[in-house]
Amino acid sequence: MTNSPIIALRKAIRVRLSADSALVAALGAAKIYDEAPRGAAAPYVLLSEARLRDWSTSDSRGAEQLLTITVVSIERGTAEALTLGDRIVALLDEAPLALEGHVLIDLRHQGSETRREQNGRFARVDLRFRATTEAR
Repeated sequence: MTNSPIIALRKAIRVRLSADSALVAALGAAKIYDEAPRGAAAPYVLLSEARLRDWSTSDSRGAEQLLTITVVSIERGTAEALTLGDRIVALLDEAPLALEGHVLIDLRHQGSETRREQNGRFARVDLRFRATTEAR
């Protein structure tokens, strides 16, 4: 039984981001979460929402994923979050990631959105990606 394409892609993204010394230095320790622990110090990265759609053909099972990676910062303005977001896009857009149980066909950045949360305390940048995969 193969694992979920969402889980496989998240694992590969985590590996790719955690291996980048510039990103790790900017974030501090490994601060890439599915959900930030209570009291987590910003900046950090969240592997946020994911939507999965069938992308199968008559020959293979496939999936299209629409996923969001969120950068959270407490710096004034959005410069820190945008800078970290730009690094993540550079690392992931069209990256040849190895997925467990699946083959990544394509991973592309589709767009970004910034916003402030909790009375302006946190700056967020949501990076939206589209991935297509096929089961092995």
